[in-house]
Amino acid sequence: MPAVRMRRHSVLGVLTIVAGVTAVAVSYAAAQLNRRSFPGSVDDPAISYSTRPVTDAVSGLARRLEAGTLNPPFEIGSGYLRAVLGELDVPIESQVLVFTKTGIQGGLTGPRNPRALYFNDSVVVGYIRGAPWLEFASHDPQQGVIFYTLQQSAMLGMPLKRAALLRPAQCLACHQSFTSLDVPGMLVRSNFSAPNGSVLRQLGSFDVDHRTPFADRWGGWYATGTHGRMRHLGNAVVENVDKADASVNAGTLNQRSLGQRFDSTGYLSAHSDIVALMVFEHQMHAINLITRVGWEIRAAQADNRLDLAAGPLADAVNELAEYLLFVDEAPLASAIEGTTQFAASFSAKGPQDSKGRSLRQLDLRTRLMRYPCSYMIYTAAFDGLPAEGRSAVYRQMWRMLSGRASGGRYKTSPQDRRAIVEILRDTKKDLPDYFTLTSRQAVAWHADPRTRRSPRPWHR
Repeated sequence: MPAVRMRRHSVLGVLTIVAGVTAVAVSYAAAQLNRRSFPGSVDDPAISYSTRPVTDAVSGLARRLEAGTLNPPFEIGSGYLRAVLGELDVPIESQVLVFTKTGIQGGLTGPRNPRALYFNDSVVVGYIRGAPWLEFASHDPQQGVIFYTLQQSAMLGMPLKRAALLRPAQCLACHQSFTSLDVPGMLVRSNFSAPNGSVLRQLGSFDVDHRTPFADRWGGWYATGTHGRMRHLGNAVVENVDKADASVNAGTLNQRSLGQRFDSTGYLSAHSDIVALMVFEHQMHAINLITRVGWEIRAAQADNRLDLAAGPLADAVNELAEYLLFVDEAPLASAIEGTTQFAASFSAKGPQDSKGRSLRQLDLRTRLMRYPCSYMIYTAAFDGLPAEGRSAVYRQMWRMLSGRASGGRYKTSPQDRRAIVEILRDTKKDLPDYFTLTSRQAVAWHADPRTRRSPRPWHR
């Protein structure tokens, strides 16, 4: 596999995992966007990242704080954390913990004082015990990820007179790179860690999502839960760089409790749920892909060069469609079980189809999702894609789901493909009519995409 260029880590440093002995990057047959720059800039008139009004969830919180209509309660120890999670509908059980010294407040982190991350479908909130700021990464449907900080107090002993969210200009120094697909986005990495939390860069690192082999995930992160005979890099610190592999052992694997690793006083949970970690890493790359495809289409439209039938734009759309359908997902060799209610609460959010099925249902035996189609298709991020881009993504998804592009790298069974189509038909309002075609009609549709048949129930 090709060597990865070493990259500066995130303002939320939060998104840093640990990986193999040689610096390598996962290579996927269809991955292109992590190899080429965005053909524009954040200041492109079609983008205007720094100046265009934003509508992300945290911007709404900022406006309420500024107007004085929100006065969040302050807790000694964690400050405004619990209050803002409630306001943003971010569940406490989503907490995952990273202990490497990365990010704007990385000097305060380490195995004894990890950074806690909490997330929902569009927002990540970062908290470090004793740190003066809460950190926010919030996805705007047009602009990508917007970064904020909320000052609490110097030592979390007393609240400020007035809480205010700021948007630091320096965040893109780390959060716009090839790791984030060259748009303002999220960084999820795996790195070996020294006992004090320093990243041992000489041992290499991985960018991580659902395609990453299980054995290469979560270095520099805590992971609570069971995973059978599979190995991962979580919970491990390297005492001897010449024997880095020895850091992964029975004391770091299948850990249901973090025990003596750190005192959880001041945190909202003592867990770093392995299921939450798996969902998190899938979602962060999906956000980056959606943002990049949206930016590419908007820039092409502004330059009158939009062509979604061939070339780089068609490749970008295909890459997003394949990711949403879990092409190249790394298989699980053992069942996964978390240590919190995250899996149950995540799956319960739906929406459900007429048979009670949902794209948020988890499998956790051989793969992440019961029905391998990403729940991110329901988000404001996906719906915020330009209409032409959204239509192109649907068209490519239909090619795979209807059997036109089955086989090869796309290995989802006919039964699962049928279930996905039925769930989408019942739950996705803007789904194109051709998702209702019969298999025979689908053949005609693929032969001539202009053909439209009367909607009929899907059947094999």
